[in-house]
Amino acid sequence: MSLSVSGKTAIVTGAANGIGLAIARHLLDKGARVMFADVDEARLLDEVGEEARAEGEVQLFAGDLTQKLTIANLLSATVDAFDRVDILVNASRRFCTSDPLVPEADAVDLLLQQNLMTALRMSQMTARRMLQAGEKAGLEPGAPLGSIINLSGIASGRTQQGLMGYSIASAAVEQMTRSMAVELAPKGIRVNAISFASVMSASLQGALRENPDWREALTQATPLGRIAGPDELAETVQYLASDAARFVTGQVLCVDGGRGLIERVAVPAY
Repeated sequence: MSLSVSGKTAIVTGAANGIGLAIARHLLDKGARVMFADVDEARLLDEVGEEARAEGEVQLFAGDLTQKLTIANLLSATVDAFDRVDILVNASRRFCTSDPLVPEADAVDLLLQQNLMTALRMSQMTARRMLQAGEKAGLEPGAPLGSIINLSGIASGRTQQGLMGYSIASAAVEQMTRSMAVELAPKGIRVNAISFASVMSASLQGALRENPDWREALTQATPLGRIAGPDELAETVQYLASDAARFVTGQVLCVDGGRGLIERVAVPAY
């Protein structure tokens, strides 16, 4: 079994900061050609502008991926630059709290659009490109064509106050993962998800700056006793994208240091 992703082409959304950036960097370091995609063009340019201008293994794409036309343009840009797409990582996601008693502030529409629908449309349109590439290459039906990896959160099954919108969206992402896996498995495309908690995302970094006491609460609520670095999530992405996971599809891997196994009160919503 090989964990290699060398020579593969990956699109990573949400790649301008935090977890998405760590995943994109990790795949690049492991030999993949990577399209860094995000709505924040300035941050993308700061992070990978020089590398992208060198026209090597890095390209960047800035745009609002809630729009189907933007997704189509991203896929065209990736194929133009690298000829194909082998890996899609839907790391573009949003976290916010919600008030379930105030429809205008329950965040359900926002989080379904940002966390579910963007990943769904990216997956659908990328899968079509993968299938077209397989047909063009004359591959047999069902030959391995690619891997799609979604990001979710343990709030999908273990929610708390203030997380209604985020919990609904996370659960929806996981069920979308399963449904897409069933549909695409006969076509040679694997679809999996990673459910995580207490990983040092950009949003968690900001929250800890405003609430430094949360760090102790989070570590105490995690059996492994710490907050994970984004690179630990990136290594799980590499596994799912590699041939080592060639018989793995429709799965939701939990990367949370054991956090989802225990009940705790008054734990910050991260």
